[in-house]
Amino acid sequence: MSDGGGPGIWAVPERQGRGPRPAYSRAQITEAAVRIADAEGLDAASMRRIAAELGTGAMSLYRYVPSRDDLIELMVDHVLGEAGVPDRPSGDWRADLTLVAEGTRAMWRRHPWLTGLRRPQPTFGPNRLRLTEFALGALDVGISIDEILTLLDMVNGYVERSVRGEIEWMREMERSGLTPERWMRESVPHVRELIDSGDYPMFTRVVQEARLPHMSGDEQFRYGLERVLDFVAGALPED
Repeated sequence: MSDGGGPGIWAVPERQGRGPRPAYSRAQITEAAVRIADAEGLDAASMRRIAAELGTGAMSLYRYVPSRDDLIELMVDHVLGEAGVPDRPSGDWRADLTLVAEGTRAMWRRHPWLTGLRRPQPTFGPNRLRLTEFALGALDVGISIDEILTLLDMVNGYVERSVRGEIEWMREMERSGLTPERWMRESVPHVRELIDSGDYPMFTRVVQEARLPHMSGDEQFRYGLERVLDFVAGALPED
């Protein structure tokens, strides 16, 4: 999720050469940065702010984390460890990808600052590699690696799009104080006018027939995920 690519910070030893034992670890710096970002947003997690939290000077932290991109890479890999996947796939690809999708959604919701990052170049953080290895392995069912990558990208794309929408909606509610129930009440007069006009038959069907808008966020997510996994199933060899 950082702007860098390749091995990045993972290619730089945490402790280089001889000398006194470091006063801090990258893990401590990363954990402090994540705490700040969770509470105040990603921009608040500056080296100066992290140093203040740790009780040291900002310049000293650059010995451990050379750049902002490196810090973000460490932060993202740290929270990816919360996805909670086992060491190996279970053999039930659908259950395994559901586990990945739901764990990833929960991770994004706990750390909404992730939405401020653009799509990453590949990096080699240990948690990202573990999650990727598990997800790819779940689809290792007799199809090519290119097919595995394409199908997994579809699942990941659905998860990311869905959770970004959820987080943006939550932010809008916080900003405006507008709840979904209040929004629906205030929209009723205009919606009735649109339906009565007869000009929007498909919109009318959405209002009158659709179940999705009345589902909880969890139910909506699972409904969409099941449709995506149905498509994946259609691309896999028959048992």
